[in-house]
Amino acid sequence: MLANERQVAALVGLFKEGSKLTYKKGEFIIRPGETPSHVYYIEEGLVKAFNISKYGEENLLIIRKSHEIFPLILTLTGEEKDIIYQALVPTSLWRVDQQKYLDYLRSHTTALPPLLDMVTEMYRIHSQRILNLEYRTVRERLISFLLTMSERFGNETEEGLSIDVPLRHQDIASSINASRETASRELGVLERKGLISNQRATIVLKDLEGLKSYL
Repeated sequence: MLANERQVAALVGLFKEGSKLTYKKGEFIIRPGETPSHVYYIEEGLVKAFNISKYGEENLLIIRKSHEIFPLILTLTGEEKDIIYQALVPTSLWRVDQQKYLDYLRSHTTALPPLLDMVTEMYRIHSQRILNLEYRTVRERLISFLLTMSERFGNETEEGLSIDVPLRHQDIASSINASRETASRELGVLERKGLISNQRATIVLKDLEGLKSYL
């Protein structure tokens, strides 16, 4: 990581000069077809970024977590189009005007290290997703996806490594290039083998080595 605590605090301070907003689970932050004019800092919660495929299905792109900023690409390049942002859980955000944010970046070079850290992390996540799609079978892609998600959202429990994100089967399916039915079936196979548990949209990885043995 390039940024130090002082640099991160200064960037967060910019957002706290703006408006604080709270969203319930399922509420839209940036709606379909909306062109955002603000930048958001997640104080607490989870935000799902997705688009709608030509088949009318949600295509999960990334899940943003606490202390992250969005939309990064649109703000810097103007090239991110038709991306929808929705609260996955009760979420609190700070919002500033897009132009104010860009002016701050241009005049405060100390804001660049924290931003570069976030962009690097986003690049890493998308690179992992591309590598994941190189696996030939749905089961391999599913396991690779679950292991990647556990690195970002995993929490150790008595039962195993819990992925603390409410994932729908459609979210998983779109991330591994599979149908929802196939993804659900493969999750069931892993559960019957004792490798995972899957209850109430919470997945727990019970046997990491067993899962990794498939890859």
